Amino acid sequence: MAQVTDDCFAFGNRPMRVEEAAALIAERMPVLAGIETVPLHAADGRIAAEDVRARHDLPPFANSAVDGYAVRHADLANAGETVLPVSGRLAAGAAAGAAAIAGAVRIFTGAPMPPGADTVFMQEDVRIKEGRVVLPPGLKPGANARPAGEDLARGALAIPAGRRLRPSDLALAAATGHADLAVRRRLRVALFSTGDELAEPGAELRPGAIHDSNRVLLAALLARLGVAVSDLGILRDEPESLAARLAEAARHHDVILTSGGVSVGEEDHVKGAVESLGELMLWRLAIKPGRPVAVGLVHGTPFVGLPGNPVAVYVTLLFVVRPLLARLGGASPEVPVPCPVRAAFAYRKKAGRREFVRVCLDRAADGGLEARKYPRDGAGVLTSLTGSDGLVELPDEATAIAPGESLAYYPHALLW
Repeated sequence: MAQVTDDCFAFGNRPMRVEEAAALIAERMPVLAGIETVPLHAADGRIAAEDVRARHDLPPFANSAVDGYAVRHADLANAGETVLPVSGRLAAGAAAGAAAIAGAVRIFTGAPMPPGADTVFMQEDVRIKEGRVVLPPGLKPGANARPAGEDLARGALAIPAGRRLRPSDLALAAATGHADLAVRRRLRVALFSTGDELAEPGAELRPGAIHDSNRVLLAALLARLGVAVSDLGILRDEPESLAARLAEAARHHDVILTSGGVSVGEEDHVKGAVESLGELMLWRLAIKPGRPVAVGLVHGTPFVGLPGNPVAVYVTLLFVVRPLLARLGGASPEVPVPCPVRAAFAYRKKAGRREFVRVCLDRAADGGLEARKYPRDGAGVLTSLTGSDGLVELPDEATAIAPGESLAYYPHALLW
């Protein structure tokens, strides 16, 4: 597996701000994913490995944007209606021929413009009289005609390298002559949960046990980010076996991701296991929920240890792991873009850390959107994710939020 050198980060001991962590990831983490070529139908959600350029003009020839009549604008009367003979008919897929236009040509959407024609009258705007077409005055030159290369010229950039490909990108690639694309190989992510208290979903719970929900949450979200996930189960709180399983995962994966076990408790063994196998470079982030986030290397393979509470897992995957995976996978930075909403609650917080508060949206009397704080905000309250509409971001230095204040809002439905 491709490896990262253990001096790629230089974190201090203070909790690191979100932007600082993202900037260091972007600056110092290399792209680990290789390149492969896939057909267009298999490229949705993949990362473009190379710039994609148009192999021909788009459209490749001048054509009509409507059903109607193609004419030379110079043949139109300066004032009043123009009457022209109909000298031909062109449908989509037909060849325009070499003969210059004489009079008007009946034309259909997508058909090539006849030689010399530069303007198209829509069929609903004209009259037919004794085999001739009566054209109204006032149409501008070039109306309803699409020139060759109007969308893209041959050789122009259609898709930049690093773009996470969308269906519209694939359509553009097809339209400009491509049948397949060079994309980054999917990152291989090893996924663990940690803790003796965890039981597999559906298993009967012994006293003191809980069902493992974090692994289910992370696997589903990671799949939406386009990576290949290896679900490696639960790591028990036993330092030697924990270290052995992390080391084995590092041999076959690009990234190791765990949840739980990275705080400072006596039974939190992940931190020590990582340090025994490589280097732990960050384990405190100035974010709530989610302060205990560990970033390090296990035999040169990037490692991220997320908190144990599910809401903290959700937030840190979005704002810490997602930028890391984008960088390692050769993608351009994928920063969610928030929209502004008004606070419908008052809130106090500590300065020096970013907070993400779960909210529901209401439509105010003036039509604006207001964010109402979800009533239960503990980091372990899973229903605060299923029952809320999204997150609002409270800036690092803010100490209080007042009703009516503008906040950055991230809707759950658009984050993934």
